[in-house]
Amino acid sequence: MKNRRRRRWGSCLTVILGVAVLVAGVVAAVNWATDSRQFVRERCTAVVPDPERPGEMLNQSLAPDQAANAALVAGTSVRRGMQARAATIGLATAMQESKLRNIDYGDEAGPDSRGLFQQRPSQGWGTQAQVMDPVYAANRFFQELATFDYASMRVTQAAQRVQRSAFPEAYAQHEPMARAFASALTGHSPGALTCTLRPAEGAGDAQAVAGALDAHLGLAATAEPGRVVVPATGREAWVVAHWAVAQAAAEHIVAVQADGRVWERATGQWVAVGDAGSTAVAGRAPEAPADAVVITLATDD
Repeated sequence: MKNRRRRRWGSCLTVILGVAVLVAGVVAAVNWATDSRQFVRERCTAVVPDPERPGEMLNQSLAPDQAANAALVAGTSVRRGMQARAATIGLATAMQESKLRNIDYGDEAGPDSRGLFQQRPSQGWGTQAQVMDPVYAANRFFQELATFDYASMRVTQAAQRVQRSAFPEAYAQHEPMARAFASALTGHSPGALTCTLRPAEGAGDAQAVAGALDAHLGLAATAEPGRVVVPATGREAWVVAHWAVAQAAAEHIVAVQADGRVWERATGQWVAVGDAGSTAVAGRAPEAPADAVVITLATDD
């Protein structure tokens, strides 16, 4: 009798443990699904033909905050009417000087250096507040670059002529990244820039995006509920579209539509409008005009 009771209790205990393990597994699976976005490695990538190696591609990546600053730098060169070469030089310079981040400190060689381009107030680049403003800093860099024939020079030579760095050849190491992102962000490589991002964690601000477009690209945009419409076609449309993808993490952008294609945050890829796989642009009437770029923002709905 005692042996039977022990066997029954043993069986019950086995069942209880089995159920507990099953419940724990279900809870873990739910938590994993809920938190899986934390495992997304957020990156922005530019894939373009390599101008120095025919038939090969440049594949370069940046963190989203770096890509946003890259879009500002390249956009400033476009706004000023400069060649794509200028954007390449600007991006290689900012990457070397600050890792494309708006840092508020310098180094031993330049203790008062600040901002994307590590410009020094003591050397006549502007006040500390000005050089810490990325729009001012980019414009000030290209203002200096435009004073000589940068297009005929190596990237590192042109950068050094502006920056007067203690390490004149250091800019060369960033040329592949700079060429790839400059080609995409100046509109020369349609659909070449994508970003893999976590879901937006807040609603976008259409007025803020329209204001940034004006500040960075000098383009007028219409802010509507849940979206921004920018009249643009051809290469200019891709300048705007790639700028918006690069700004998607910071501005809570969920889709960008241009030239019959759409980038969606959910997939991180450009596809034909009819092949879009999510509902990011659904219900945002009216339909996107053919002669404009439409930037769709996350909402609180």
